[in-house]
Amino acid sequence: MSHHQVLIVGGGSAGLTVGAILRNHEDAPNVTIVDPSEKHYYQPIWTLVGAGVFPKEVSERAESEYIPNGAEWIKEAVASFDPDNNSITLANGEKHTYDVLVVAAGIQIDWNKIPGLAESVGKPGTGVCSNYSYETVESTFENIKNLKEGTALFTHPSTPIKCGGAPIKITYLASDYWRKHGVASKITKKFIKGGPGIFAVPKYAKTLTEVADRYNIERVWNTDLVEIRPDSKEAVFKHMESGEETVEKYNMIHVTPPMSAPDFIKSSPLAADSGWVEVDKETTQHTRYPNVFSLGDCSNLPTSKTGAAIRKQAPTTAKNILAFLGGNELPKHYDGYTSCPLVTGYGSLIMAEFDYNKVPAETFPFDQSKERYSMYALKAYGLPRMYWHGMLRGREF
Repeated sequence: MSHHQVLIVGGGSAGLTVGAILRNHEDAPNVTIVDPSEKHYYQPIWTLVGAGVFPKEVSERAESEYIPNGAEWIKEAVASFDPDNNSITLANGEKHTYDVLVVAAGIQIDWNKIPGLAESVGKPGTGVCSNYSYETVESTFENIKNLKEGTALFTHPSTPIKCGGAPIKITYLASDYWRKHGVASKITKKFIKGGPGIFAVPKYAKTLTEVADRYNIERVWNTDLVEIRPDSKEAVFKHMESGEETVEKYNMIHVTPPMSAPDFIKSSPLAADSGWVEVDKETTQHTRYPNVFSLGDCSNLPTSKTGAAIRKQAPTTAKNILAFLGGNELPKHYDGYTSCPLVTGYGSLIMAEFDYNKVPAETFPFDQSKERYSMYALKAYGLPRMYWHGMLRGREF
């Protein structure tokens, strides 16, 4: 059985960033990262890949290139947690113990929760596509490009999802593509969401509603996709309150699949009733196990699950871990900051930034609820560079 000073479960955005910040510190602790992945993906760019702006390869790097200097990498999956004994068990049966555990295992995409989805998504001729995986993201643009008339559906599930703005962003981009190519009037566009409105922050919701009106996008609220019938190109939806089911015919359907905490977290003592890791929302420290921290998509931090949120959560978590190891009070407090770069068309974007209270927390000295090319350029060209060369290297901005 191996012992580790700081054991990080997950080599995604959150795990690598916390690990890098810790290793960059003058009193750097020993850090071990547990993750079976060979590849690391910059997923925020997949919206633009799905719109034909970039090839999917721009999002992919080797995981080995981003393991922090001096950190150990265990290339294995975690099977279970035993926080009462400060240990984890890996899928290969090995047990590892720790002084501090960081759970940053991301989110689980539940493709199989919707009958008909897993076997049809991304397959030629089905009309079913999704930006939510590296394997299927290019099928989105194939469907957008090939649709000349008919009905296009875009779904947003009732579960928490990563990048909550992504479903409406691809709706706008597809609509803009069809407008530019003169076929928009022949395509019925529907955005169907298992929630009550277009966006949770009123300042940005107002502009997003105006954009949807401009593209003539029909909006349906509190309605979840529950089944796809690929043979007949029908989608079955269920109203969240009445339970009533309706069937929609489609020529193209972009599906944002339901998501949840990874199964090995749901079944562990670390989970809240919701399945997510239960942490203090200001410190990211576990509410019952003081030497456990969690951040990013797998935590129950009540904010949007975005890379921008992790960019603020990671320095808080790292500083609090260093304080904990030193026997000191936890100094850093996370205010729920997150950002959603909301693409509204080719070359236009609203940069939404806000905190736990849904109050705008804007970076730039202008009204960020207005559509701008500068913010689109930042998303397309600036943020990926900041991610690969700054955030994942543990550099704070």
